Amino acid sequence: MEMIKNLIHSQKQFFSSGQTKGLDFRIKNLKTLKSMIIENENALMEALNKDLNKSEFEAYTTEIGFVLSEISFTLKNIKKWCKPKRTKSTLTHFGSKGYVYKEPYGIALIISPWNYPINLALAPMIGAIAAGNCAILKPSELTPNTSGLLKILINKYFPTEYIEVIEGDSQISQALLNEDVDYIFFTGSTHVGKLVMEAAAKHLTPVTLELGGKSPTIVHSDAKLTLAAKRIVWGKLLNAGQTCVAPDYLFVHESIKYSFIEEVKKAISDLYGLNILNNSNYTKIINKHHFRRLTKMIAETGGQIQLGGNWEEDQQKIEPTIIENVTWNDSTMAEEIFGPIIPLITYQNIEEIIKHLSSSPKPLALYLFTESNQVSNRLIEELSFGSCCINDTVYQIANPHLPFGGVGASGTGSYHGKKSFDEFSHEKSVLKQTTLFDIPLRYPNNKNGLGLIKKIMK
Repeated sequence: MEMIKNLIHSQKQFFSSGQTKGLDFRIKNLKTLKSMIIENENALMEALNKDLNKSEFEAYTTEIGFVLSEISFTLKNIKKWCKPKRTKSTLTHFGSKGYVYKEPYGIALIISPWNYPINLALAPMIGAIAAGNCAILKPSELTPNTSGLLKILINKYFPTEYIEVIEGDSQISQALLNEDVDYIFFTGSTHVGKLVMEAAAKHLTPVTLELGGKSPTIVHSDAKLTLAAKRIVWGKLLNAGQTCVAPDYLFVHESIKYSFIEEVKKAISDLYGLNILNNSNYTKIINKHHFRRLTKMIAETGGQIQLGGNWEEDQQKIEPTIIENVTWNDSTMAEEIFGPIIPLITYQNIEEIIKHLSSSPKPLALYLFTESNQVSNRLIEELSFGSCCINDTVYQIANPHLPFGGVGASGTGSYHGKKSFDEFSHEKSVLKQTTLFDIPLRYPNNKNGLGLIKKIMK
């Protein structure tokens, strides 16, 4: 599309001017982004409420406040991150000095999803700005109020040749992917992630893929059940389960199954009340398509529903639904749930879990509730996953000192905190050699060179 081609051309020209590389320029625009959010906080909350029925508490803690914290952390550390890093040298390089310089890629394309339409759009943008890039943001068409507001605000606070928002459906995303940008940051499903990587390969464009998958939660026999249930319910029902790192399904030790289910029921009642469908602070399912996909899972399950199982189609709300005795062939286990359905599988020993998860796609997150360091250390060492929380859920993504990302089918690359800066930066290696003397060993006319080199390089 001509409009997209013209935008990329203008951004490449702006990037070539060198303005985005200046540290003062980066700091100024990070502060501008922060001001944009603070000055329009109420409007952003209203848009989130219209699109997803998010409460002010959830909108601030998981979206607005999260992004503000990321900006503050970046502003505090950016000067240190931008400095060239001196590296060690070796005996074969005596007299030289090594450095690693961080340089921006150029034009960063950020494709963000609908479930956290502010957080997952602006958090990557923080890294792009901090690293000195220009940016094009393609938000989701499924959250039109938030996406439209982001476009208005970005256009108001930033020049389009520096940062721009392009709205539209998958055809617009494909048109953007067909262009020769310098970096692609995509958050979404594994299926679409494969298409993004395929498009990026045509231009050999580096990518970050933040995907998803079925993140297991293990409740061991020694877990503190009341606290475990409360923290699992909190993590699962954030955004009505429409969270990429939400606990997807539960492994519960058979000796505590019924005690744990009762604790989960109490936790849901304590946090959301007895009639959650009438709770104005309970998030709705994004659209009719996903609503019907989820209700079909409930209707077709072969397990036993212990709690919930009801829904309100006009409001697009689904009760938290606990389903026990599910099998691996159950409808809830066929794909990532992305909703308030909690399937439960019992186990007798940790070996069962390790065997199953070792042969499954690597999850974005793994959660374990246990008081045993031996059990937690074994799972950490023997299983591969993007991130892990011991005795909590979701909390790991809010620590800017911990990189957040997937592995295998759950993604490639990571961000948050310094990792966001690193992800949007190319590490440029520089060696500065001395001219005060020369070491003759490397030259072919040195008679004893080979023997000495063999001793040095062993």
